[in-house]
Amino acid sequence: MKNILTLVTKSALVSLFFALLLSSCVPQKKIKYLQKIQEKDTANFHANKRNADYKIQVKDNLYIRVFALDEKAFLFFNKQSGSNSYNDFANDASIYLNSYSVNSDGNIDFPIVGKVLVKDLTVDQVKTILQQLIGEYLKETTVVVKTVNFRVTMVGEVMRPGEFTIYKDDLNVFEAISLAGDMTEFANRSRIALIRQEPGGSKVHYLDLTSEQILSSDYYYLQPNDIVYISPLGYKRWGLGSTFPWAIVLSSITTALLLINYVKK
Repeated sequence: MKNILTLVTKSALVSLFFALLLSSCVPQKKIKYLQKIQEKDTANFHANKRNADYKIQVKDNLYIRVFALDEKAFLFFNKQSGSNSYNDFANDASIYLNSYSVNSDGNIDFPIVGKVLVKDLTVDQVKTILQQLIGEYLKETTVVVKTVNFRVTMVGEVMRPGEFTIYKDDLNVFEAISLAGDMTEFANRSRIALIRQEPGGSKVHYLDLTSEQILSSDYYYLQPNDIVYISPLGYKRWGLGSTFPWAIVLSSITTALLLINYVKK
């Protein structure tokens, strides 16, 4: 009877050891991006929309510069004075203070020209309108328009969560993840929550980064003020993450097995 009890206990401890060992490993299928639907495919083309179609919204900030041969005209039409250089815009505060904020009516207030309706227009459309309006006062001018409030927030199972300021016209979801140091091994890559502010409120869109179809998704490219939330896999919810005391558990199992062998002798 004693031998049977010892054998059962030993078998249970061995089973527990292997169960814990297997549960600590996240399957490769859970952490791979862009898994092929058909492995025989070597290259696929995925069309998607870039942020050139982004419509300017209330509270957006626009960086607008008017370049002219006449230095007086340049200084008059631009908030920043003293030089034509971009070097004056050294930090976020300077960029914000020297930009034009879209008010609740969707307008910006531009020197001489006055109020200009920019809401629901693209950056290129705003540039064209301003070029035409300024052209009534000055010839041989060049207008530059950019959005300066392109920020995305990464939270959840990423290495470095936080808010990131983007100094480019567009940003795709993989680039955003790389800014946050990539996802952790316990991130649920098949159900990424993209929270986007829309005219009526916030809307959540779910993305599957394990599918190649993400490359043709309407949400592959992020927009200003998007929030990306990466939820954890069940493995972490069970407490089997990197903070789990594996050394203590495995040491206890090893000690128990040694004691069983000693008693058996």
